[in-house]
Amino acid sequence: MTKIFNDAFFNSLDSSILPVDEAEMLPPACYTDANFFEFEKEHIFAHEWLCVGRKEWVEKPGDYFTGMHMGEPFVVVHGRDGVIRAMSTVCQHRAMLVAEGHGNTRTFLCPYHHWAYALDGQLIGAPAMERACKFDKADIKLPNFKVELWLGFIFINLDENAAPLAPRLEKVAEVLKNYDLENADTSMDIEEQTFPWNWKVMFENNNDGYHANRLHAGPVHDIAPSDLCSFPDDLPADTAGYYRYNATVHADASFNPTLHALLPVFPKLTDEDRNRLLFANVPPSLSLIIRSDLVAFIILHANTHDTITAKRGWLAAPGAKQTPLFEEKLAINLTTSAEIAAQDIHVDELIPYGLRSRFAVRGRYSWQERAQLEFNSWLVPRYKAAWEEMKKAQDPA
Repeated sequence: MTKIFNDAFFNSLDSSILPVDEAEMLPPACYTDANFFEFEKEHIFAHEWLCVGRKEWVEKPGDYFTGMHMGEPFVVVHGRDGVIRAMSTVCQHRAMLVAEGHGNTRTFLCPYHHWAYALDGQLIGAPAMERACKFDKADIKLPNFKVELWLGFIFINLDENAAPLAPRLEKVAEVLKNYDLENADTSMDIEEQTFPWNWKVMFENNNDGYHANRLHAGPVHDIAPSDLCSFPDDLPADTAGYYRYNATVHADASFNPTLHALLPVFPKLTDEDRNRLLFANVPPSLSLIIRSDLVAFIILHANTHDTITAKRGWLAAPGAKQTPLFEEKLAINLTTSAEIAAQDIHVDELIPYGLRSRFAVRGRYSWQERAQLEFNSWLVPRYKAAWEEMKKAQDPA
């Protein structure tokens, strides 16, 4: 254990959840220390709901996709009984992975020794094991995880005792209601990249409005000036997510060269909805960037203390894919979004160098960075509760 694991360090985190005009950022060690990431793995990721994909990725029985979070490989599969399940892909024989990529299958077959598993994870085939003492296929099953669907997104939880997610996202779901995300058009054709930085660096950037008209200065992003951002005051204390608005300079503003929506506007939006952007986050793994004609989602998979895999996809209004020139208009939007993302990536790439510097400090926040305070307010209580548990485990008396 490094020297940060002490009462003084964890008590110092309180300054990161003060009112935004008093708060300061988390200590740099929270982003750079490998042992701190191991602490997060055990006490955050192993117990929190992790977004892993969309229900459309497993539409038919037998459909599956795989992924990895904090080094744990998993598969999500649509069972023959209609149930969407998530489970470890680690073969219970010699630890080979029994599934890769995505597709449709009747069973999961370990390519190494051909142990076969049903879609619920039960071992159903194990060649040449008849001489093994006290070996019974019925006793062996791939570890299953809890699954919950929220607005069409699939979440998994490695903690079988975890409380349900949806009740703690009621306020976020309320502000997203008019976008009807559960029925939105989408695609499994997503962009996936692995980057050399801590997961919090990217999660914070995804919802940082303070930099919008600075890093992204220019006609495209100036449709939503940073000084028109606003933050809710009615988030429940136990919320599992948070959101913010950013008013736009005209209705149906969108990130493309025309600055206006090119795709069909989500039909249930109010005039108020159409004159602002909406940013929603469900830590530690889902960010949504929402305009009136298109939603960008970013699913983050923490790998190590200094690497992360990001999956980027989109959601359009129900039925939008059937409209004329949909693919061409979508491509225009995605090209512009990629140009903006490239600027973010450059920043995310350099921040880790600064965080590792001896001159790194716990900087102060602008009022336009209140979303970072919301993130800290989600993190810090979990950090402190975990530290108290660790102390009790080390000294039961």
